[in-house]
Amino acid sequence: MALGVATLLAAEVATAVAQPAGPSPVEQLRQDTEAIHALGISGVQARVIAPDGRQSVATSGTADLNTGRPVPSDGYFRMASTSKTLVATVVLQLEAEGTLSVDDTVDHWLPGVVRGNGNDGSRITIRQLLQHTSGIHDDLPGYTTPEEFYQQRYDVYGPEQLVARAMAHAPDFSPGEGWEYSNTGYVLLGMIIQKATGHPAHQEIEDRVLRPLGLDQTRWMGTSPTLPRPHAKAYQLFGPGSVVDVTDQISVDYEILSFVTTTRDENGLFRALLAGRLLPTRQLAEMKQTVPVSAEVQQLWPGGRYGLGLVQRPLSCGGSYWSHEGGDGGYITHNGITDDGRRSAVVSMSEARGDTPEHILDQENAASALLDHALCAVPLRQEH
Repeated sequence: MALGVATLLAAEVATAVAQPAGPSPVEQLRQDTEAIHALGISGVQARVIAPDGRQSVATSGTADLNTGRPVPSDGYFRMASTSKTLVATVVLQLEAEGTLSVDDTVDHWLPGVVRGNGNDGSRITIRQLLQHTSGIHDDLPGYTTPEEFYQQRYDVYGPEQLVARAMAHAPDFSPGEGWEYSNTGYVLLGMIIQKATGHPAHQEIEDRVLRPLGLDQTRWMGTSPTLPRPHAKAYQLFGPGSVVDVTDQISVDYEILSFVTTTRDENGLFRALLAGRLLPTRQLAEMKQTVPVSAEVQQLWPGGRYGLGLVQRPLSCGGSYWSHEGGDGGYITHNGITDDGRRSAVVSMSEARGDTPEHILDQENAASALLDHALCAVPLRQEH
């Protein structure tokens, strides 16, 4: 009898060892996209690339609330602020070539542009623009109601106009004395790239990053209000029952923010960057030198820190990952890659639930959970 019990226990142990604890990485990804959709977000697409190069893809919801067509797994979306990583990469390439230094002042390249109401370009460095420590107040145009969206969605602003809006305000703090996310800082970086190279920032990004890496699904759309096909329609929640199709619109900072991309290309970008294929060792190390973010942003990125166009966030399994999320025109995208550059993930959501702080945080947390699960996943051993 005792022998029978021992044999049974041994069989149970063997079975427990053979069975994975919890869902497989593929099933977990499917569950996480469903969890995001369950928040009320119309469409979700996610792609994970494992260390061996295998890709897992999951979608949830619909690409069109009217027709119910499925979300394309290779659909285009607006890159939005993830393009800040592209801008920072070009700036650091120019430093590596000796064209500029991140410790140059803004006035050195754009004399007199940052001036008035306490703003002083002679006290702000390129590094501070890159890491959002310049103190320049952000005042980009935006819409908060459906009526404002319909009135403003085709408005076009040049970089100088956007900077002038910021100069109408006093700085948020003295340069280097705080942290505040500033899109205007990256408008200025785009202007500096053009001054230093003689070419628009988007052209330098295409020539230096996209074309060499073969990222042919990442495209600059300029002032075009549309996206290439296929794509999920983008929606914005303005309040209870007020979901508006915001797909067609012109990006406010069209010089920088009008790139569209796919989950394939965005994975490719971060994998190449962290693998050292875009920057020399010294400049990549500079990019990864981080500072604390504001208390407000800490609520969205617990433990998060900001480098030069790159965000560092902790993983639940230890260590950290690198990313730069983006949100514009109804599309909200999160991405992440492990520090060793071997495991990466991108999730794009085609609805922005930006009507309340609670909805914003719920969407942020659900996307962050997907990334954490994907980047912490342990591949299942194949049975022989």
